[in-house]
Order: sequence, then structure tokens, then C-alpha cells
Amino acid sequence: MALADVTIIPLGTGSPSVSKYVAGTIKALQRGKGTKYEITAMGTTIEGDLGEILAVIREMHEETFDQGVARVVTVIKIDDRRDKELSIGSKLESLRRELAR
Repeated sequence: MALADVTIIPLGTGSPSVSKYVAGTIKALQRGKGTKYEITAMGTTIEGDLGEILAVIREMHEETFDQGVARVVTVIKIDDRRDKELSIGSKLESLRRELAR
């Protein structure tokens, strides 16, 4: 299981607001294969098989073009751990344990 943090930035939209484009990318994510995700103020964290994550990120990226944007910057961070199970919840729980010390 892998985690990916993705930020999709539409450029040249003529407006500083990009929420309608972000909403389109999330709709593309929701059409995916039931991939688990969490939306944050600055991006989206996706959990699942790495191949499926990359496929859904491509759909999200392409969705932005489909909305009429001529240039899109997509930033991806991947955490792919093979020695033990990895999830959004397990990473947060590990951090909470350390904060409680």
C-alpha cells in the first residue's frame, strides 16, 4: 500500500480562485476505483495500490485540461513502504503517539 500527496495547479485561468478546478479534480478522483483519500487545504492525500494511485492522478490532471485550462502543474509526493502496512490513519496515529510523549 502506498500514499501519495497530490497538488494540481491550473495556470492562466484569469482568476486567483481555483476552487472550481479543484472540485473537478476531486470529482475525477471520486470516479476512481474506490481509492481512499483525504482532502486538505493544500492538496489531497490518496491511499492504495501505487498503480491505481498513479492512474487516478492522471485522471485528475487530465480533468483540469478538460475544464479548459491550457497549462497544469501537478506535484506528487509518494510514500511507498514495503516493510509494513501503510495508511493515512497509521501515519497520523504514529505522529499523535510521538506528540503525546
